Amino acid sequence: MPLQFLLSSSIITLSLISIITISSSMAEADSSVPKSVSAAVHIVYTERPQQEDLEIYHLRTLSSVLGSEEAAKGALLYTYKHAACGFSAKLTPEQVEDLSKQPGVLQVVESRTVQLHDSPVKLSHF
Repeated sequence: MPLQFLLSSSIITLSLISIITISSSMAEADSSVPKSVSAAVHIVYTERPQQEDLEIYHLRTLSSVLGSEEAAKGALLYTYKHAACGFSAKLTPEQVEDLSKQPGVLQVVESRTVQLHDSPVKLSHF
């Protein structure tokens, strides 16, 4: 049982790391945030809506802070559906603060790239 748990949590960790890496690589995408404002890619974790499409829910949540659906579409980089529920978007510090206060938003964190070890991991027997 401990080995299965270790393998399962390793798969989840790797999935989350790949999600963060994808959103970081998409940071170059165009967005509605003016170039003069300091915006960074953030991962926004949300509750999973019961009877609404995830992308529609995420666009609606983002629109409430950015002011329009067009601005939200320009800032939205990726919608997460499997390992976590949420989205990544280019946001200014003020937008992060406002978005953090929205109903259904659990956490907003700045995206960052992490380096995985490139050598094989040796599992010891328990």
